Amino acid sequence: MSDEFYRIKRMPPYVIAEVNAMRHAARQAGRDIIDLGMGNPDQPPPQHVIDKLCEVAAKPDAHGYSQSKGIPGLRRAQANYYQRRFGVELDPESEVVVTMGSKEGLSSMATAISAPGDVILAPSPAYPIHTYGFIIAGATIRSVPTTPDERYWRALDNAMAYTVPRPTVLVVNYPSNPTAETVDLEFYERLVAWAKANEVWVLSDLAYSELYYDGKPTRSILEVPGAKDVAVEFTSMSKTFSMAGWRIGFCVGNKKLIAALTRVKSYLDYGAFTPIQAAACAALNGPQDVVEQNRLRYQHRRDVMVESFTRAGWEIPSPPASMFTWAKLPPGFEHMGSLEFSKQLLQHAEVAVAAGVGFGEEGEGYVRIAMVENEQRIRQAARNIKKFLSDHGSAPKIDHAR
Repeated sequence: MSDEFYRIKRMPPYVIAEVNAMRHAARQAGRDIIDLGMGNPDQPPPQHVIDKLCEVAAKPDAHGYSQSKGIPGLRRAQANYYQRRFGVELDPESEVVVTMGSKEGLSSMATAISAPGDVILAPSPAYPIHTYGFIIAGATIRSVPTTPDERYWRALDNAMAYTVPRPTVLVVNYPSNPTAETVDLEFYERLVAWAKANEVWVLSDLAYSELYYDGKPTRSILEVPGAKDVAVEFTSMSKTFSMAGWRIGFCVGNKKLIAALTRVKSYLDYGAFTPIQAAACAALNGPQDVVEQNRLRYQHRRDVMVESFTRAGWEIPSPPASMFTWAKLPPGFEHMGSLEFSKQLLQHAEVAVAAGVGFGEEGEGYVRIAMVENEQRIRQAARNIKKFLSDHGSAPKIDHAR
């Protein structure tokens, strides 16, 4: 009996989980760790959403199996959201499917549309599911940059010219996790034209659609006329409404891709708990002031983090969107690598960040810092980091035995 499982062999240890385990152990030991590692919102959902969950959960008939593709009311609510936010019309029956968060949706889509040996174009650095969803399905990844400049387009053209077999799918993610880069509608127009010319499906991850700053709203690829011929888009309730643990997301767009995803999901799950779906309807259809409040909260935290970390001696960039900043390792610590730096920062400064190498080879030399603690905690993190940089300016010794 072999224990060499094909898919497990293709998956390296989850680097992000390694630092998370250290953080958990430190907290269990009574240490006050400031967690800027995971993109885990610290605010609750709106009260009317929680009330709707409780109301529907109290009904005796609400506890059976739900619908894998999502209850009709929730699919209509998502279609209405796209209409008012992006001016995009969607058919709730054939162009919308509810997922258990965008992560499950992307992995199920990978299972639905890729085969062993297929080549998938995915960004690097990338949120792990953008690559490993397809690797688990047996496909092969060819990396392309995240930076939306001419280097990006050259990489796409080179991939089509020199890859055998030719790539069949392109994954895009803007605002990017982890880099926080954004794109405009002109970028998507060019991307749709490229995808049609090269007969490539486009999967757009728009999980951070409502976390944009400085009055510059994010755009949807589906705003481009004809985009639904080649593209679908994934969104999530996690960040917009602080509903990360509820696991509700959506995939919308091309009917063939939606049908493929729906069919696979029909074999894998019965959909999210119906009261959760009903509460998600209340979020999408109800007052939207919480969306603006969350946006302003994260923008203020961003400004506090950039200002306080810079004063502490670590100059970090100001992200235009998302809940993360993508920062180079401080001067004098580059040789350590992002994983060891993250471990040392946790041990000596009691601040958790995500090692850039966990997002792919191109992430080495960076860390992702989440804006998920309040302003006081962010300033405390900056003070801890300032002391760490001062005490270990020549870089602390690496304890390989730990």
